[in-house]
Amino acid sequence: MAVDEQLSDAELDELVAQATVDAYDDEEQLMGLYTMLAEHLAVPFKTVVLGIEVTVKEVDLLPGSQIVAVCTRGRHQQSIGILDLPIPDPAPQGAEWIEAYRHWGP
Repeated sequence: MAVDEQLSDAELDELVAQATVDAYDDEEQLMGLYTMLAEHLAVPFKTVVLGIEVTVKEVDLLPGSQIVAVCTRGRHQQSIGILDLPIPDPAPQGAEWIEAYRHWGP
């Protein structure tokens, strides 16, 4: 699936279904989506946050809450909610999982 094309609701529903197939509640669904993001999103990649270029090194799951992108610049590191992260153009491979997470609606 190309990451630079707009996915339909049906395609996003299919991605969410793949990630949450064995999940029984919202927490397990979140874990499934995080697992797919961690496995498929090609990191590191560069993006711009508040006018500053940063490198997304990994994704992480904050306990009981949300998926974040761990961004670095020099020796500084900051976690940013993955849904708040500006996606560069072209998008990194696996970025469709960010859209699937957005579609799922945390």
